[in-house]
Amino acid sequence: MSSENLPTSTGRKPRVAVVFGGRSSEHAISVVTAGAVLRAIDRDAYDVLPIGITTDGRWALTADDPERMAIADRTLPTVADLTESDEGSVVLSVDPGSREVVYSEPGAVPKVLGDVDVVFPVLHGPYGEDGTLQGLLELAGVPYVGAGVLSSAVGQDKEYMKRVFVSFGLPVGPYEVIRPREWEQDPSAAREKIVGFAAEHGWPLFVKPARGGSSMGITKVDDLSGLEDAIEEARRHDPKVIVESLLTGREIECGVLEFPDGPKASVPAWIPPVTDHDFYDFEAKYIDSASGVVPAPITPEQTAEVQRLAVAAFEAASCEGLVRADFFLTDEGEFVINEINTLPGFTPISMYPRMWQESGVSYPALVDLLIQAALRRPTGLR
Repeated sequence: MSSENLPTSTGRKPRVAVVFGGRSSEHAISVVTAGAVLRAIDRDAYDVLPIGITTDGRWALTADDPERMAIADRTLPTVADLTESDEGSVVLSVDPGSREVVYSEPGAVPKVLGDVDVVFPVLHGPYGEDGTLQGLLELAGVPYVGAGVLSSAVGQDKEYMKRVFVSFGLPVGPYEVIRPREWEQDPSAAREKIVGFAAEHGWPLFVKPARGGSSMGITKVDDLSGLEDAIEEARRHDPKVIVESLLTGREIECGVLEFPDGPKASVPAWIPPVTDHDFYDFEAKYIDSASGVVPAPITPEQTAEVQRLAVAAFEAASCEGLVRADFFLTDEGEFVINEINTLPGFTPISMYPRMWQESGVSYPALVDLLIQAALRRPTGLR
């Protein structure tokens, strides 16, 4: 089905609401991603409604201005930069018989903005990528791009993601979890648990928010002296912390995309060691524009294996739409899956679109395929 004849209830062009921003620490990267998506959507095929969610959770009508959504002079954009009113809000009906969007301001008559046929969420992290927005859209009966409620939640929580992978026989690295009550009630015991983990698997360790992204809140800890500060830094982003051992080898990523006949894997990418950074952190990714190598310099057999594992991870977590699967290719030649991202970085320099570009799918075509997949897919149990 081509984008020119996608169905709507009225015969008009499908209307796409691009929802971005949000309450997580990845707010700015979501804005950058939205700018790239807005720039890429075929305006001859779709009507577009940009909706930004502010850092305090207000849904706002924003300017359709991708140029203002980019990182400029190392300054990160926000939804507030794109709104004319600090009080106006957008409301999506949760009546599944209506897909109406309404804009209202204090003292003014609410303005009906029309129906939305599909939502393209580009929210990263909690309150967007974790199944919460997906649940709202399921209640509203509005199709959306990407994974459903369960797979979004699994993809956001690194502990339960790994548990799912293990249950499906996929290889994961050693890890330990500090739950909120453990740290709040007996931090000494929690520290001792991690010290025991380090004694078994060695230093350094990576201390991470269990439900974070974009490498925010992650600390590489070389010895016991840095452990407590690293835990507290992770807890600034998430009260639940995951600790992972160092896996030596190469970082390999692979994209998965849902086609009409099922999910397929892209050519993989290699993330080389970055200079001036301990690891591939937020600044390396988005500020200093450290870049991966596409396609990855691995053998055809290794390429086939990582593609197989990426699709297997997509299926294990019951994903839909898109996934970026991140692996380590160990010094022993084995692939270990680190995590999946159900709404991966989608900026012009992000690895997911770059991998598909090298696989023969341009950025605009990628956006179109995702919208088409969402329009084909019903809400509810499926």
